Amino acid sequence: MTLRIGVIGVGMIGQDHIRRLTEVLSGGSVVAVSDVDHDRARKIASTLPGCTSQVAGEELIADPNVDAVVVTTWGPTHEKFVLAAIEAGKPVFCEKPLATTREACERIMSAESEAGQRLVQVGFMRRFDASYRALKDAVDSGRIGAPLMMHCAHRMPEAAPNYTSEMAITDCLIHEIDLVRWLFNDEVTAVRVLKPRGNSNTQEGVDDPLFVLIELGSGILVDVEVSANIRYGYDIRGEVVGESGTVALADNTDVVLKQGAHYSGRVPSDWRERFIRAYDVEFQEWIDNLAANKPPAGPTSWDGYAATAVADAAIEAMRTGNRHAVMLATKPDFYQD
Repeated sequence: MTLRIGVIGVGMIGQDHIRRLTEVLSGGSVVAVSDVDHDRARKIASTLPGCTSQVAGEELIADPNVDAVVVTTWGPTHEKFVLAAIEAGKPVFCEKPLATTREACERIMSAESEAGQRLVQVGFMRRFDASYRALKDAVDSGRIGAPLMMHCAHRMPEAAPNYTSEMAITDCLIHEIDLVRWLFNDEVTAVRVLKPRGNSNTQEGVDDPLFVLIELGSGILVDVEVSANIRYGYDIRGEVVGESGTVALADNTDVVLKQGAHYSGRVPSDWRERFIRAYDVEFQEWIDNLAANKPPAGPTSWDGYAATAVADAAIEAMRTGNRHAVMLATKPDFYQD
């Protein structure tokens, strides 16, 4: 059976997911789209066989021809669409963030718990990246002993014109926040944000780069460099230091060229190039689970809540320059593994 999918939000990432769902993956079909730009939604729908366009996202969710929903709209709108999908009893894939406030995430968790079934998956795609999965396998196997610390870098060649210091946390660091929770099966307890010497390529008034120190409940420390204007490429790095060894992400290049007494490889140009396969795997597993009448197996509403709570703490730590504790609600039994 083909999963009939409705996509709310057909901007850059929404269109990329539509391409993925219709041209790359199997088992799914985009049958409806909606966007605040109604003309753009109609234009996209006209290119897809049997696809309709709705003015409102809630209208799309209520469409009986839609089995599952993908939300790729502006972050502050996520809550209302996710809640509407839960009320309709339809699985919903929501790009990060799940919602922009802790309170909104809590409302989503309450609604999902009351519905009595897991319907929400949050789009933290790094969990589906082959390199990160190999990293986790190495940590879980015990081959490097107990993990003690992790060094990360999140480097981008150039920030968008509307980039702000807070976006370094909510759009960039939030991936590492979810990643380390998943990698070490642990929660973040505190965070500090330091401001090194500023990059002269950065817009006036924006703090770039940032150096973030994350504390986990087990005592593991994670440092993250977030650089938004480093020019040379999109470079994601991660190394776990254990008691008896280390494991690190390899350079993301197909070949190493040696010529003229030099050697070189390729650095990805942006996030789409670096994580394109992770997005494919993420959505294929989502489709396959729903087709098998299984709940989504990816990041849950609790994961979305925890990431937002840590991001809130990091923004406060950036503002004050102080270590900021992370206070999470008690994890509901509904989300216990």
